[in-house]
Amino acid sequence: MTYCVAIKTRAGLVFLSDSRTNAGLDMISTYRKMIIYEKSGDRFMVLLSAGNLSISQSVREMLQVEKVIDHPDAEPITIWNAKSMFDAARVLGAAVRHVHERDAAALKAGGVDFNVSMIFGGQIAGEGMRLFQVYSPGNFIEATAETPYFQIGESKYGKPVLDRVITPDTPLDEAAKCALVSMDSTLKSNLSVGLPLDMVVYEVDKLQSDRVVCIDDHNPYFNMLRDNWGSKLRAMFDSLEDPVWNGEATTIPLKTSSKNAPLKKISTPEEKLI
Repeated sequence: MTYCVAIKTRAGLVFLSDSRTNAGLDMISTYRKMIIYEKSGDRFMVLLSAGNLSISQSVREMLQVEKVIDHPDAEPITIWNAKSMFDAARVLGAAVRHVHERDAAALKAGGVDFNVSMIFGGQIAGEGMRLFQVYSPGNFIEATAETPYFQIGESKYGKPVLDRVITPDTPLDEAAKCALVSMDSTLKSNLSVGLPLDMVVYEVDKLQSDRVVCIDDHNPYFNMLRDNWGSKLRAMFDSLEDPVWNGEATTIPLKTSSKNAPLKKISTPEEKLI
């Protein structure tokens, strides 16, 4: 299992992945699930992968060494000469389908499903930033203002904080902080996701990034964030009132736009809070 998240805001892109792979209780290893494709001044792209490790490694290798999409009237399209991020995503989808055609039958015969999912994003000179999620059949979708982030792998634990915080206008440093909190929530709840983490923060139109970091269990900022998030979340929980259990009539405030609105009295068992 793995967890990867990527966020797109107007200020830039954030990519974060863990590095744990799990093939059973006694087969836990560390593999990087992030790869950066960069040609300074021309393009900056990041690929995150989850699913079957052999499949994702094959796809990543194809992107670097093979011409994936043939064009009848021009040179084949690769991620290095694609004119747009959409075309680069097409190249990635074609690579996934190529690996499927080559390996899927053999994997199925061995009882292994063809399972891979990827997040691919970045910027090519002459167009804006774009972010895609690529599925096992090679098709993909693009992030929008309504859906400004993608997750792959063990996504459920880290999703609530993203939904509450991330918008297209979120500052880049806040987006990075939110991604780390999302990862911490996942680390806390699922042992199949683990350190170290790989993180890239990309500022719009730079076509390069100097914020590429590996975060291990000695990283002071991440340890501070984990401790503070846990303690402040607990403090907020403790500040909430306990539910009413004694069956007595009580008053519960209702949401209203008027500061002087009356309280509703609850006096029958059917109306009790619990």
